Amino acid sequence: MIVNNCCIQLVQTPYQFDVLVLPYLYGNIIDNLAAGLVEGAGVAPEESCSVEYAIFEMVAQDPFTQAVGRNIGKLTAILLSVSKMLRHLNLEYHSSMTAGAVKKVIKVDKMQRT
Repeated sequence: MIVNNCCIQLVQTPYQFDVLVLPYLYGNIIDNLAAGLVEGAGVAPEESCSVEYAIFEMVAQDPFTQAVGRNIGKLTAILLSVSKMLRHLNLEYHSSMTAGAVKKVIKVDKMQRT
């Protein structure tokens, strides 16, 4: 599938995809698109694993310029990435507590959305 066609299908009917396995460049394009579909880069965690290493980060580096000088930040994606990292390290309890806390804040709608 061509990446631009994949993007169109992902926007129009995202539930047709269970798993996407892509090379780095195309994966980066799809990551950013998918982040936009779920409220933006500030809420999407990313996990990249190989045999020896694992990296946990935000899908896209959102500059969030509205936060400059206001002592606020968007930590949702970082906290969800931490939860994934804890699960990867077999710390299930801590992973569940972290993810549960984030979900609780979102559910109560106390998270500031921009």
